[in-house]
Amino acid sequence: MTPELLAPAGSPEALRAAVEHGADAVYLGWGAFNARRGARNFSDGEFARAVSWCHVRGVRVFLTLNILLTDRELPAALETARTASRLGVDAVLVQDWGLFGLLRQALPDLPLHASTQMSLFTTGGANEIAAAGCERIVLARECSGEETAEISRNCPAEIEVFVHGALCVCYSGQCAMSAMVGGRSGNRGRCAQPCRLPYGVNEPAGSKRPLSLKDSSLADRLGEMAEMGVACLKIEGRMKSPGYVAAVTDIYARLLEEGRRPTAREREVLERAFSRSGFTDAYWRGEKGPEMLGFRPENAPAAEEPAPSETDRRIPVEFDCAVRAGEPCALAADDGLGNAVTVTGPVPEPAGNRALTAEDLTARLQKTGGTPYRCAAVKVTVDPGLYLSAAGLNALRRDALEALSAARAAPPVRWERVSPPLPDVDCSEAEPRFTVSVTTAAQLTGGLLDLHPHRVHVPLELLAEVPSLPETEAEYCAILPRVWRDRDEDLLRRRLEKARDLGVTGLLLGNLGHFPLARDGGWRLYGDYGLNIFNSRSLAWLRERGLESACLSFELRFSQMRDMRKILPAEAIVYGRLPLMITENCLIHNTVGCRCDRPNFLNDRTGAAFPLLPAFGHRTEVENSRTLWLADRPDWRRLGLRYARLRFTTETPEECARVFRDYLEGAAPRGDFTRGLYLRGVE
Repeated sequence: MTPELLAPAGSPEALRAAVEHGADAVYLGWGAFNARRGARNFSDGEFARAVSWCHVRGVRVFLTLNILLTDRELPAALETARTASRLGVDAVLVQDWGLFGLLRQALPDLPLHASTQMSLFTTGGANEIAAAGCERIVLARECSGEETAEISRNCPAEIEVFVHGALCVCYSGQCAMSAMVGGRSGNRGRCAQPCRLPYGVNEPAGSKRPLSLKDSSLADRLGEMAEMGVACLKIEGRMKSPGYVAAVTDIYARLLEEGRRPTAREREVLERAFSRSGFTDAYWRGEKGPEMLGFRPENAPAAEEPAPSETDRRIPVEFDCAVRAGEPCALAADDGLGNAVTVTGPVPEPAGNRALTAEDLTARLQKTGGTPYRCAAVKVTVDPGLYLSAAGLNALRRDALEALSAARAAPPVRWERVSPPLPDVDCSEAEPRFTVSVTTAAQLTGGLLDLHPHRVHVPLELLAEVPSLPETEAEYCAILPRVWRDRDEDLLRRRLEKARDLGVTGLLLGNLGHFPLARDGGWRLYGDYGLNIFNSRSLAWLRERGLESACLSFELRFSQMRDMRKILPAEAIVYGRLPLMITENCLIHNTVGCRCDRPNFLNDRTGAAFPLLPAFGHRTEVENSRTLWLADRPDWRRLGLRYARLRFTTETPEECARVFRDYLEGAAPRGDFTRGLYLRGVE
């Protein structure tokens, strides 16, 4: 089966370009709650007209509500989805767990798609959201063809793949760099793209761009995707021009229709439309490396819209017309997809000079130019000796096609429920207890543990290397890798058994795919920051899945944390270098070779140095250049949190113990520090 071609529509002009050049579906933003809030997007009237206009032309419309939402925003987001559903939108893309759960309850018939912002890249994660009622999953761009095929074979939901457009160096949904550096959150649709700027790895920033990847182009891989059952091919670009949308959509539509790879000329058109030092398909091939890096000069030419496609994509219609003496003429129109209408016109008059013939009537009905339709077949019945004016026949045809358009654009009848109440649960606390997370075995000293943390979080990879753990009254919890693949899960299960032998009883889950790995193992399950918990309904949704507590997003303000209903015991990071990115590419290996066992830094143009830490699977985690310090502020102690986490990354063992004591005493900050986003918030 040929996959659906999904094109971006960041404006009404781009939408028209996508449809006229062969898109089967479009995705667009309407209202304030989408991941491209800087795009032109659609007004209320434009959105309603767009849905109807697309449906008449056989094109599906997907609404993007794919950002993290606060408690105050959720009611408005639900009403946006309600209105969109009533207008007939075909699906809604979602990132936020709370919104996902709310829509499933309040609009049970509305199809939901998991945005790539959900960070789904394993079969377990895909099956988890599918079981919750998700009809389609947009996989992480980092997935290879082999991994995509594996998930497609084993997941009941449809699989959607980005086939063309920009690549973020960080996993979508896991990037906080724009938020922390400039207050504009990628998780809130305001990414300022700091990854496209110059940086230096272990050297001052110069002209190199180690975070800027080439655009992806999988135009040569469409046949593979069709064979493995990928349901939808997605073109990135809601911030791009109508010319770009037209050019790229036109070529991909032709490739799918003709079952071939692009010609040299088509490759040139794609590159000229928009690229960053050309294209890459490395992730699809299961590879990575410095050859993926690229950027676009500021003076690069803009895309020009191609000539209209010669392929006739109008809707085929069959007409059946009867012109009988003494009866109003009748015309039926059928699109072959279950939409059939019949209209009537004037009673024909006796012919004066020349009577209407079947040939005349057929020729008149075939004139559908200027409409979304083409005449595929005509059946006529004409009594002899009758006359109908050309204007009358044209009006009859026009009325039939307008009625058919109304039938095709009619929104489906969907079930709606009132917004369900939150569970009557209050897990807030007057004073939080400290938890700690470490990065190295050396940080697990008596000096730290003697200060009586409630929980100690240790990376699962580190637990695999140590023969034993120091004695403590605290609960040991294993931090599962934030990024992994299906092929890693046997290793992870073996390491979990080793962790159990060491006395570990809890697991810190930062991805939806962790749940099937951890469930039914007798573990105590806690949510980590990678889950991007932004509202009370997310806490409720995750509580249903077995979490005993959850770490809130560090992009929230204190006031938002305070006002959140603590349906689960809540935790917040109150000290440490906050994680800004996790990258599939090893940033260290890409630039200075394999030296991940030594300190490495990413340096920006201001002289700020961001530590680069190795992550599971030879990936990289970028830490903030400044350390979060809140010991001297009383705010975080009055938010109703159950736990406050001290996150140790680059600290020496002595520094870990000193920081813990400083927090117990409420000490003032030392050296360069940040208050994070807790006071200033994000856009």
